[in-house]
Amino acid sequence: MKRMSSLQQHGWVHPDQDRAQAACPHALQISHIHHAYGSRAILQDLSFQVKNGEWVGIIGPNGSGKSTLLSLLSRAERLQSGHIEVYNKPIEAYKRKELSQLMAVLQQEALPSLPFSVREVVEMGRFPHQSWFGGEKQDSTALVDHIMEQLELTQLAEQPLEQLSGGQRQRAALGKLMAQSPSLVLLDEPTTYLDIHHQVQFMDVISEWQQDCGLTVVSVLHDLNLAALYCDRILVLHQGQLVADGAPEDIMTSQILSDVFETRTVIVPHPEVAKPQVLICTDKQ
Repeated sequence: MKRMSSLQQHGWVHPDQDRAQAACPHALQISHIHHAYGSRAILQDLSFQVKNGEWVGIIGPNGSGKSTLLSLLSRAERLQSGHIEVYNKPIEAYKRKELSQLMAVLQQEALPSLPFSVREVVEMGRFPHQSWFGGEKQDSTALVDHIMEQLELTQLAEQPLEQLSGGQRQRAALGKLMAQSPSLVLLDEPTTYLDIHHQVQFMDVISEWQQDCGLTVVSVLHDLNLAALYCDRILVLHQGQLVADGAPEDIMTSQILSDVFETRTVIVPHPEVAKPQVLICTDKQ
């Protein structure tokens, strides 16, 4: 994959997003969130902030509330108790289209098998920036072309989604997300269906987008080593509560991982970058 360059000149960041980022130091502020399904508490008194331009990873065992948290942050679910602000504005005060110009979401099950072509799907990302008549102030053709090239989707441009593998659909979903040109991205286990090559490609694209345009990223990740490699900060959820919050080197410790995941691990330094990596131990001889 080619290095992503000149992102701003291709239209990734808009003036209104620049103003929103400059107006406050935090992209997200979460205060005292409680959420339950029936009598079962999913999130309990959850509070944290996400700085502009920061990549925050969320880890934790199944059922700890990670995906529910992302659903609340994206307004896919109604907040029961607590407060969420996006760029110093209560999330419920945003109109849906206004919020979509600032925030984009990529779910684990990103795209169903539909008869739309890959390029048509990527172009759908421009919807929040279009008028009622489907027009835009600036032509986005160059932006879509650039995204397709960077994600190695150009040769698949006319392929319908229903003929693609799960991993290819996930790359098309990332293309749609990028075409939306948000300043804040929420990712829910985004690399689940990707092979190793495309996992690295996916995470590199997000990292370069973050560095070049000041993108803010909140991602739920099951792969602890990817989280340690790419995230600036990691939150650990356990039984609906925030039990640890810090830099990867502070979070990826055998004690924390044992307490949360009930698994023995050994932490080793990555051979090329100053990041911790997790080795899983087993009692099997």
